[in-house]
Amino acid sequence: MRFSQRLEIRQGQSLVMTPQLLQAIKLLQFSSIELVNYVDAELERNPLLERAEEPDGPVERTADAFEAGDAASGETEWAPAEMTPERGEIDDRQDTSFDNVFPDDAPALTAEPRSTTGEAGDGLGLSSTNWSGVGGGGRDGDDEVNLEAFVAAQGSLHDSLTEQLQVATEDPVERLIGLSLIDLVEESGYITEPIEPVAERLGVPLAAVERVLAIVQSFEPTGVGARSLAECLRLQLQEQNRFDPCMATLLAHLDLLARRDFASLKRLCGVDDEDLSDMVAEVRRLDPKPGLRFGGSPIQPVIPDVYIRQAADGGWLIELNSDVLPRVLVNQSYLAKVSGSAKSDTDKTYLTDCLQTANWLTRSLEQRARTILKVATEIVRQQDSFLALGVQHLRPLNLRTVADAIGMHESTVSRVTSNKYVATPRGIFEMKYFFTASIAATRGGEAHSAEAVRFRIKQMIDAESPQDVLSDDAIVQKLRDSGVDIARRTVAKYREGLRIPSSVERRREKMALSAAALARG
Repeated sequence: MRFSQRLEIRQGQSLVMTPQLLQAIKLLQFSSIELVNYVDAELERNPLLERAEEPDGPVERTADAFEAGDAASGETEWAPAEMTPERGEIDDRQDTSFDNVFPDDAPALTAEPRSTTGEAGDGLGLSSTNWSGVGGGGRDGDDEVNLEAFVAAQGSLHDSLTEQLQVATEDPVERLIGLSLIDLVEESGYITEPIEPVAERLGVPLAAVERVLAIVQSFEPTGVGARSLAECLRLQLQEQNRFDPCMATLLAHLDLLARRDFASLKRLCGVDDEDLSDMVAEVRRLDPKPGLRFGGSPIQPVIPDVYIRQAADGGWLIELNSDVLPRVLVNQSYLAKVSGSAKSDTDKTYLTDCLQTANWLTRSLEQRARTILKVATEIVRQQDSFLALGVQHLRPLNLRTVADAIGMHESTVSRVTSNKYVATPRGIFEMKYFFTASIAATRGGEAHSAEAVRFRIKQMIDAESPQDVLSDDAIVQKLRDSGVDIARRTVAKYREGLRIPSSVERRREKMALSAAALARG
């Protein structure tokens, strides 16, 4: 074996993840709320960024306008010609090239007419958003009063229990034990941890902790402090004076109630069909999670990123929701003012970094909006039947189909469809809802969407009668007769995903309800 040293030249290609590329990718997969928070942080950090004023009215921005904006954009867009020498020196050091932000995308977006009759013959009328600048986040007037600032904060469950504890007992030991127990109460109102460690930690008898626990369980909302579902329901029934031996037996066998084994419950409780039906109805009216009425974490409403409306020519009008797009601009006047006073290399480097970041942010926001619009347009083209006729006509669709149609990479389409919502005439859906697996058709027909098959299974079960409850095998046979080649285990998986009980449990429930109805009649 011989060792030697030599020089070799090799040529290769690799993707370098520049900070600008990482920023563009991160912006692309942000939800509208995350995007607003990110832009707000950049506005605080970068003195060259400012929030754009809200336009007087909506301005239509089509795909042609997007292309024209791309062609016109350049260095002159961000730097005025009459720069001072200091400003020119800063400008020479920056790099505002936008070519490598989405290297896996097609180089250009071709303009599409309002109504198209392509090879597929879809006849869609496609249009972009009412668009002005980079987004359309509004700004409240300085003189307007924010009424939400005067709304009292909602009290928490722990605060309410603590206030009730101060009234329920004056014994400092019981108050200390009670505060320890209240700390164990979860958001739903339950105590899931054992109470023995409380007694050990405080050095008090377990009987004293049990006594204080009974006091806590008497607080509002009724059922709070329970250690199990049966105990929670028992506390509520006791307050209503409806807890009797039959109810105690029913609560002791909630597993049979979950399986809808009404025959065994009737035998154990010693009641007839009508009484059992009344007992079950009474239990269902109770609150299994009483602590949630105080509210947990704030519920964020779903804000659509894209609106899809019926156009006058029978196609579809696709618009970006400008209200969730933050509008930012580069403050050129402030840059010209401060660049003249920047003498040291540190100051010039800082201004260069701020200017480069501001330019990339504005362009990344516009690129993000353009990409969302392209993906939404292709989804509408593919799922035209769903928008017109309903979920049963949803077509199987995957990321590659959309990516190939619009000239992008699958990863880009995946990022665009994450945490983005579309408002359609049939409701608000996440973009990923339109991407469903395909189920083969019998006799070599067109494949069916998995979501459409789930919908058909639910329709079949909703329409069944107590005398004709469909088993999974019967559902499989009906689907195959209608052209869907599906296995029994797939039907069972879809049924369980829809939280529909088995045919045995459904038959028991329907027969019990029918018997109770006959007894009342």
